[in-house]
Amino acid sequence: MKGFPGFPDGKQRFTSLPNAFFSELLPIVDNLAEMKVTLYAFWALSQQDGAVRYLRLADFVSDTMFMQGMGANPTVSAENIVDGIERAVARGTLLHVNVESSDGHLDLYFMNTQKGRAAVDGITTGAWRPYPEADETVSLLLERPNIFVLYEQNIGPLTPIIADQLRDAEQSYPTRWIEEAIQLAVANNARSWRYVTAILSRWQQEGRDSGTHRRHSQEPVRDTVPDQYKNIVKK
Repeated sequence: MKGFPGFPDGKQRFTSLPNAFFSELLPIVDNLAEMKVTLYAFWALSQQDGAVRYLRLADFVSDTMFMQGMGANPTVSAENIVDGIERAVARGTLLHVNVESSDGHLDLYFMNTQKGRAAVDGITTGAWRPYPEADETVSLLLERPNIFVLYEQNIGPLTPIIADQLRDAEQSYPTRWIEEAIQLAVANNARSWRYVTAILSRWQQEGRDSGTHRRHSQEPVRDTVPDQYKNIVKK
């Protein structure tokens, strides 16, 4: 099981869900794909602008991060997404309408809200015509503190233990120090959090802005870390 480091501190963005989702829909949804598709639809629609908001199948399957959580490979993920959408439509959570486009017929999905129902009625009566080919898709993004992103991109997978150590480091060192220490570890092919903390400890003891440390980008890493850490290699 992949660990979760926890929700980040500080200002975050939130996705609103109607209370009826918890009191009426949540107790009756018994399929994981349907639940994931439903939650994703709430989020994706909230990212759109305008009074009329809808999703296409492409909006689901083009989101790489969402696809990764829907199956072992892209084919299985796409099949699970289609199954989840069909179940959500059958239950009445999503509304489905087929329209003509430049590429032929296109399936559109609306949330079953007052605005969604009005939009579907407008399409079926000819009072409104969507132009889905001109729309842009949205994608899930990791909303984590920069230090977590830096670690995953440069050092390795983020575990709960490492996440705790990163939070402790944020309390002990300036964020700029941590970022530069990670960059220095990467530059010296020493991708280890222990290696990074050795650099931070040295800077804290001797001063990050001393003449020696201003030259860190040109000097070997052995001149910027304590002797006991000179032979540290990647875990």
